[in-house]
Amino acid sequence: MYWIYDYYNFRIVGQYLNVFIDGMFSTLWLSFVCLVLSFFFGILIALMRMSSVGIIWRIAAGYIQAIRSTPLLIQIYLIYYGLPALLPFGNFFDETQTAIIALTIHTTPYMGEIIRAGLLSVEKGQKEGALSVGFSPLQSLFYIVLPQAISNVTPPLIGQTAILIKDTALFSIIAVPELMGAGLKMFSETVIATESYVTTGICYLLIYALTLVLSSYAQKKLGGAAWRSS
Repeated sequence: MYWIYDYYNFRIVGQYLNVFIDGMFSTLWLSFVCLVLSFFFGILIALMRMSSVGIIWRIAAGYIQAIRSTPLLIQIYLIYYGLPALLPFGNFFDETQTAIIALTIHTTPYMGEIIRAGLLSVEKGQKEGALSVGFSPLQSLFYIVLPQAISNVTPPLIGQTAILIKDTALFSIIAVPELMGAGLKMFSETVIATESYVTTGICYLLIYALTLVLSSYAQKKLGGAAWRSS
């Protein structure tokens, strides 16, 4: 067991422990904000994509294809450097707000397609039954169809959440203080790559373990198809 000390300096890592803890909390907070925003915008995109009005579903389809065909790194750069040139009063968003906007824009199409698949998986009779007992179309969507749709696609939604968390590592390129930024800070000050990036990886594994626990709880509560068949 002592051979580990030859390759991993726990003493130096301990000096940066608070930095990594702050980075983990920052990553979790940023991920939660982007997840909530992209989920609700994803519902909107899914409904637009399923619209019978040509212009509406074409706008949604174009947005989905444009975002899914370009890397997140390019999107962050375009929003961070391009947005100030488009706004009449310059960029009044700070780095953290810009990062949230970029990741939300990037994740929304993926969430939208997952939610759309969930909506299509719900039998038409569910909506017709809700309408027959006096529900409005909007009420039948939010109280009958959408809960079942989310339940059916819980596993892919959780998988996309894990991807979203890992994507926050790119925030470090615009100096947003998150977990990857903590690793880069340690490396820049100590020039010790192993301890810097292995510790960062361990922290991401801890976040992923937390995500697995929450996902298991969510699937059990929602009673999705994947949980019922297990």
